[in-house]
Amino acid sequence: MKRTYIDASVLIAAFQGDEETSQRAMRVLDDSDRILVVSDYVRLEVLPKPTFHRRFEEVEFMKAVLESAAEDITTSPHLTKQAIDLAGKYDLNPLDSLHVGAAITARVDEFITMEKRTKPICQVKEIKVTSLHSSTGMD
Repeated sequence: MKRTYIDASVLIAAFQGDEETSQRAMRVLDDSDRILVVSDYVRLEVLPKPTFHRRFEEVEFMKAVLESAAEDITTSPHLTKQAIDLAGKYDLNPLDSLHVGAAITARVDEFITMEKRTKPICQVKEIKVTSLHSSTGMD
């Protein structure tokens, strides 16, 4: 079983993306050979907006995926320090650095995102980062 930290962009793409993008994201979420790993940072990115805008179907989808995740990484001073160090090293935005820090702390096998391969988050070397951005799917 591959332990996979899923970036919030994967969940958002699964629900909001065009058909092709949504299918790429859903292949990861539905893969029975994966153990999904999430954090409260993912929740922070995927729950408030649809809740505020009363998009209840989206909220329920997000909650179902988050609740089905096998592992939930909690924050810690160590994780925060690691995120700050990663942000300074790769020019990551704060939330992306927290996601990557959580994935590294959890010692996952890979981090999956929908970000373009040219984005700073895809340049991180401390963990395997896989982008689903292109139409060719996973690489």
